[in-house]
Amino acid sequence: MRISDISAWTLSSPIDPPQERRFYGGVRRLLKRDAVLVRLETADGAVGFAPGGASSSAMREYFEGASHGGFVDLLESDVADAVAGADADDPGELATRIRDLGLPRLLESQAISAVDVAAHDVWGKAAGAPVYELLAEEAADISTSLPLYASAGMYMEPEGYAEQAAAIQERGFGGYKYRPGLGPDEDRRTLRLLRERVGDGMDLMVDAHTWWKLGERSYTFDEIVALLDDFAEHDPYWVEEPVEPGDHGAYARLAERTDVPLAGGESEESPEGLVALAEDGRVDFLQGDVRHHEGFTGTMRAARHCAGRDVRFVPHNFGTNLGLVANAHLTAAAPETRLLEYPVFGDDVAGMYPFPLAEAVLDTDLDLSDGTLTVPDGPGLGVEVNLDVVEEYPEIEGPWTEFEYDEGVKPGGE
Repeated sequence: MRISDISAWTLSSPIDPPQERRFYGGVRRLLKRDAVLVRLETADGAVGFAPGGASSSAMREYFEGASHGGFVDLLESDVADAVAGADADDPGELATRIRDLGLPRLLESQAISAVDVAAHDVWGKAAGAPVYELLAEEAADISTSLPLYASAGMYMEPEGYAEQAAAIQERGFGGYKYRPGLGPDEDRRTLRLLRERVGDGMDLMVDAHTWWKLGERSYTFDEIVALLDDFAEHDPYWVEEPVEPGDHGAYARLAERTDVPLAGGESEESPEGLVALAEDGRVDFLQGDVRHHEGFTGTMRAARHCAGRDVRFVPHNFGTNLGLVANAHLTAAAPETRLLEYPVFGDDVAGMYPFPLAEAVLDTDLDLSDGTLTVPDGPGLGVEVNLDVVEEYPEIEGPWTEFEYDEGVKPGGE
């Protein structure tokens, strides 16, 4: 199973007409959603697929000169040359060859991720086993029926969040994650209305990454502490990225000031960063992603680090159904890890915004019912990729989102 070639494509799913979402300081305009699809081939004709990381500034709304296209070019040139001839079932060797390229750490981690996931797909197909069986240290660790929490809610009136949460609850999901950023007072009102609407039978996750991206309107540390004091009355399951991700000290200080569970990790540049956040940042939930943290191999190291400790590993997942399946295999095999993020797309009340590419990328219908995913049990990732999306969703150049700030507001978080 020696690797012979890597192909990759940037795919774009337009949001037409563009959507505008007002936040505390301006308007966010949603233009499209992008994705990277990676195909790895071996000398004997075996093929594996992987979702690609967003760019060298992944998980940010700003690209600063980096792009999906640049990442695709890197995979098809330097990375493909580096891993040519390597065994697909030797993750350590693949990672070493990519590290020898001397890439920036985040970009290196994403490149390793794409190759590692696609190689595991090939490896599983050759072995006749699903990826989760390759990953699990013990059969007792495996659970293929995974509860999902719904990830939606982006910048709307508080009543809109409540209506969306109720619609998602009706679909059988036990958890709802939303993105505040309307200003401290409206953020307080939002969580209160949510709890009133869904009652105690639904977990509420708050993804607060906007709070530190608002430039001159960014919430101060004391404002965040006060917000969490008020949030505690409504029992949030966690508050995610309430402070800037790289500031592990701020996480630790916040943990000293609140009993509200804290979550983070998606923006870490490496598996080592994930472990450091768990150790130094004192988060209650650690959120790695196989697209960004050196694939199955690297992300599993972080998941196993959490086992037996007072921090729970819950994978981040926010993209197409191929990424959902990949993170599901990790979740199925990781010790003490079961919950998985499920982004809800669509143009109805439950959907965040339309993103039909998310489903179109697979020819396989996933077994989703009542907020639960049954992980595909076929060889490799257990799904068939629809390569027609390469023609149907061609790349649209430019950023996927734009920010227009109110007069006098200096943007931050870039």
